[in-house]
Amino acid sequence: MIDYVTISDLGVIEHAELPLNAGLNVVTGETGAGKTMVVTALGLLLGARAEATAIRSGAPQAVVDAGLTVPAGHRCVELAREAGAWLQTPEDTADTADTADTADTAWVEPPSSGDRGALEAAEASSPQQQRGEVEILLGRTLSAKGRSRASVSGRNVPIALLGEIGSSLVTVHGQSDQLRLRSATAQRRALDRYAGAEFAAQLAQYKQRFTGYQAKVAELEEITTNERERLREAEQLQLALEQIDAVEPLPGEDHELKTESLKLENVESLRDAARSAQLSLSGPDAAEALDDVPHAVALVESAATALAAVQDQDQELGQIAEQISSVSSLLNDAASELGIYAAHLDESGPERLAAVHQRRADLERLIRLYGPDIDAVLGWAQEARARLHNLQSDSDRIEELSAEIDELQARLWTEAEELRRRRAEAGERLGAAVGAELAALAMPRARMVLEVTATDGLGPEGADTVAMLLAPHPGADPLPLGKGASGGELSRVMLALEVVLAEGSDTETFIFDEVDAGVGGKAAVQIGRRLAMLAKHRQVIVVTHLPQVAAYAQNHIRVFKSSVRDDSASGGFTASDVTALDEEQRVSELARMLAGQEDSESARAHARELISGAAAP
Repeated sequence: MIDYVTISDLGVIEHAELPLNAGLNVVTGETGAGKTMVVTALGLLLGARAEATAIRSGAPQAVVDAGLTVPAGHRCVELAREAGAWLQTPEDTADTADTADTADTAWVEPPSSGDRGALEAAEASSPQQQRGEVEILLGRTLSAKGRSRASVSGRNVPIALLGEIGSSLVTVHGQSDQLRLRSATAQRRALDRYAGAEFAAQLAQYKQRFTGYQAKVAELEEITTNERERLREAEQLQLALEQIDAVEPLPGEDHELKTESLKLENVESLRDAARSAQLSLSGPDAAEALDDVPHAVALVESAATALAAVQDQDQELGQIAEQISSVSSLLNDAASELGIYAAHLDESGPERLAAVHQRRADLERLIRLYGPDIDAVLGWAQEARARLHNLQSDSDRIEELSAEIDELQARLWTEAEELRRRRAEAGERLGAAVGAELAALAMPRARMVLEVTATDGLGPEGADTVAMLLAPHPGADPLPLGKGASGGELSRVMLALEVVLAEGSDTETFIFDEVDAGVGGKAAVQIGRRLAMLAKHRQVIVVTHLPQVAAYAQNHIRVFKSSVRDDSASGGFTASDVTALDEEQRVSELARMLAGQEDSESARAHARELISGAAAP
């Protein structure tokens, strides 16, 4: 339920605070005083489109805030938490206020959205959370420059999320909603709501199956209508794969050949370097032996020979001798490997270099066509083979899809017929219940008929259409609401529907914006009575011009023009204010609404009579 709404610089309202209670809250005021701005403010908190023209003249921005108390398990609580909102209880707010009175600085940074465990633990430990309630703060700011911001419990959120949270808690009805009530879609949705949870589950299952059915139909249509394009694509893929298969590339082969090519192109310099290094290590071959050519192996072996005779006499010198022996072995191995390397280079002649260049050219041709390197080419080929397989198996897939579609279609028709049967049963119950409500709303002989008609094809909601027909008096044929009902009758039909549907709804608050337009006399009294009945189970906020409706209020709020300020530059502006009325003020307001004379004793007496009658059982 909405606990309060604060409005600043919206329309003619400079600043106002609306205290709202459980039960029936009524908003009244003179024409032009700003009642519409109250509904506009609530609409902004529900994600309605923002217009810069709604900002009070001369103000830089308009701000609307509201505090709501909701059950802890409500869907909007989960939405707010996912957005990172810091949810608190009224007790927490009171504690913060007390601290602010006794300290210089009382504002505390709320927990970050990342500290989810601490945040939920703090909420769970609060007294109100233990009672199953959470307080959510909704905010909306409109800038004169056209920008708009939304917040949930101090956390900036997208306006769409604000609307999703608000719409899950509040239902707004106005004159435009009467127009929507005339649409077949709105009428079907109202009937489906009344049909109950079991029907909703069955409808959800049907919708899921229908979505799968549509996907298969679209796939079959794509295959059959684009057959020529698919054949052309298959031919292109086949040619490309044949080209790749002819080359038979290996993973990473392009990089390996590049390295080998570099080696073969520099074989002479590599051979000279290897031979020179080998000569330095082991000297010339035996056939070329020269005693005066020093080499590393001979020098190391000479050092090892010098130490061999004395290494047993000292442990430290023995360790050094072992190291020299190891070095000698390593040098011999290195010299041998250099010889083998140089010999292999001799074997790699120009023929191998030419073969490498040709192979690289073949691979480069594939890389230019199918990928940045050979690994990418092989990956593309793998995907192309799978795609080609699908294209080549079109005939099998067409047969398979056709069978699946026929099976799904048969199941959907069976489910759609069951949905139609359940809708027809629910329609009879809803028509009778609405008829009973209309009888209490000064339409005693009115009949509502919900007509469920089969359609030729399947749709996302079934295979039927729903139409609400109204016969306002005996002898009249039931006609669609758009043709057979006046504005006042539509108001009462919508109210009757809402009273009937409220029992199964999880909406906490209903807002009615002058739904009693075009109604008067006894019908107005009955509308007030039915609104009061609805308010026994839900919070109801009504903007009305009828004293018969206002008499039933448990909380009466008046919007009035508080002042007209002169401003030589702008010519002045009018400001409105909002106040909650006590009993005597209610009498004056009802007298004003009745006769336009709040000081008239006869009007005041009539007002007291209305209030007394509304309070009677």
